[in-house]
Amino acid sequence: MEIRRALVRLRRTTGLPVAFGGLVESGRPRIRISELNGTATPALSALAVTSGNGLGGKAVALARPCAVTDYSASRQISHEYDLAVAAEGLRAVVAVPVVVRRRVRGVLYGALRDVRPLGDRTLTAAVEAARDVEQALVLREEARALMAAARVQQPARAPADGSAWEQVREAHAALRALAPRIADEALRAELLDACGLLTPDVPPLEGVSLAPREVDVLACVAAGATNAVAAERLGVTAETVKGYLRSAMRKLGARTRGEAAVAARRAGLLP
Repeated sequence: MEIRRALVRLRRTTGLPVAFGGLVESGRPRIRISELNGTATPALSALAVTSGNGLGGKAVALARPCAVTDYSASRQISHEYDLAVAAEGLRAVVAVPVVVRRRVRGVLYGALRDVRPLGDRTLTAAVEAARDVEQALVLREEARALMAAARVQQPARAPADGSAWEQVREAHAALRALAPRIADEALRAELLDACGLLTPDVPPLEGVSLAPREVDVLACVAAGATNAVAAERLGVTAETVKGYLRSAMRKLGARTRGEAAVAARRAGLLP
């Protein structure tokens, strides 16, 4: 899904007629082309590109963008994939690696069907599209780690001590803050389900209904965050945090942020 969205952005921002890409296969030094956008044939579909081979393989090996003006005639790359590239009629091609924590995780390609130098503006746009994928993969990994931590820290309704409660609250706040940034709907739902593992199983308070962002703010507050820290975590302004906090306090009948956090716990909204 991350690759698909990045290819749409790549074509939109560069004007290139063709874009394709894929991620590194688990345990293997190669990428598998899994997404095509603007192609006229299936020639590139499921193509396995080994590190060091062809333009994409060179980008993987060097961990930096690579481009050619005329793919079939270029002396800068090897030519294991010429048949597939020629079948699609591609000539000028750029390949940009997706690098996460110093490890290449995939490659995005943009291409023309004529011989023409690809300018700096095109290369910059391709790099930005790859960074979108990088950020999405980082978020996915963080989400998986937090969900695993949530399941480990799931309280049996009575953690052993105060420090255990604090770990649970911090995990809950981190999950709530991360969820809105996850574009994958299934993963976002799974993340919110993990949040539910950390909240007490109590009947909801009658007449109390908080908006998701109000719960997010209270989760940060309950974990000890200031308004400024909560704003940074949630990607909003401090004034926005104050607004959500005031609204939540009013709904919960609380006079202070501390009272609001306690009331939210009693309502089963926070651990």
